[in-house]
Amino acid sequence: MLRVKNAVHKQFHNLVWRVAVLKTDAQGGTMSGTAYKAPPRSLAFILSLAAGATVANLYYSQPLLAVMASEFMSTPETLGMVPTLTQVGYALGLVLLVPLGDSHERRGLIVKMTILVSLALLAVSFSPNFAWLLVGSFFLGMTTIVPQLVVPFSASLVDPSIRGRFVGQVMSGLLIGIILSRSLSGYAEGYIGWRTIYVIAAVGMLALAMILHLTLPRQFPSRRVPYRDLVKSLVKLVRQEPILRRHALVGAFGFSAFSAFWTPLVFHLQNISSSYGAHTVAMLALLGVTGAFVAPFSGRLSDRFNTKLVNAGALVLVVFAFVVLWAGQMSLVVTALGVILLDAGIQASHISNQTQIYALHPDLRSRLNAVYMFSYFLGGAFGSGVGSYLWQHHGWIGVCVLGGGLAAAGIVALLAPASREQAGFR
Repeated sequence: MLRVKNAVHKQFHNLVWRVAVLKTDAQGGTMSGTAYKAPPRSLAFILSLAAGATVANLYYSQPLLAVMASEFMSTPETLGMVPTLTQVGYALGLVLLVPLGDSHERRGLIVKMTILVSLALLAVSFSPNFAWLLVGSFFLGMTTIVPQLVVPFSASLVDPSIRGRFVGQVMSGLLIGIILSRSLSGYAEGYIGWRTIYVIAAVGMLALAMILHLTLPRQFPSRRVPYRDLVKSLVKLVRQEPILRRHALVGAFGFSAFSAFWTPLVFHLQNISSSYGAHTVAMLALLGVTGAFVAPFSGRLSDRFNTKLVNAGALVLVVFAFVVLWAGQMSLVVTALGVILLDAGIQASHISNQTQIYALHPDLRSRLNAVYMFSYFLGGAFGSGVGSYLWQHHGWIGVCVLGGGLAAAGIVALLAPASREQAGFR
């Protein structure tokens, strides 16, 4: 009797959900049944803003690590735990929270998570000790999953023929957010202190939540899936999709190399000259904006040409970047060149990976993205932690060998044959 009652309740719940979807479609408030062939520029801008402004919260700490080390009397290796735990929290948020995008109304979910991010930023800003800072950083990472809700939201808005280009535009905003976060926090620290930076970011997130609520269309999934089934389906996707496994591994290697460079960079710069510090990291981060211009170009290449070759070329560029960084380790100019090459290569590889996984199952994009980005940020956490350790014990050459080796491993993972994959050069 109880089983019948639960079944009836479930059917009624699904019926109500379908009526809500149809009602919203009739009002023109969702893209669940339509796709833009020429999306409004304002929509691309807002989505890029959302991705960039929220992802910035993950990276404010990197130029500030030396200042935090002084305040909390910690070593570079210990302070490396701040970005490491932020990325671990982010990875867990991807698995536990991002799949909700395939089951809940997506605009509302994006807005609610943006509000939670503001609360986590306040927790970090008022950290009374190092332990609190670590816990706050973990929850900041866990709640800052808005970009990974925005990206599949964007992919569902447009026609497949322009998806790579449109997602590339949104990813440009995301990359600019990463770059400007380091630049703004690095420059602002000398004027307002690192804690005020986090307070200002918290206020900005509340303002962003209001903008998104007022401007984005509502977007319902095709059906509502129980949360437990959503989480189980992640494991099923990993088992059944060799293309997803391959590109998740490639992405993990790439972002691990990226994080291995940026986390200990501020300590390396101080080793070059005592006058270098957070402001110098800020200057170098601005040079990485070239990667933002690579994103739409990479998206177009992935739409038109062999994505595996595009991806492999991008990772070769990353290996070369670490050769440059090692060869010119005591030169700020050469380091700047290495930053440009590194950011461009990582961004191009990332877009190529996402173009492949979004083509697998249009109705499961949030979950596909969750699996991919979970692997991506676990790689980032590994790179941050090991990069800080190698800097402490082996110096800059250890960091460069690690970064170049990880990018090379990504090339191997990308090009290795897999009998279960579909025929063709995917």
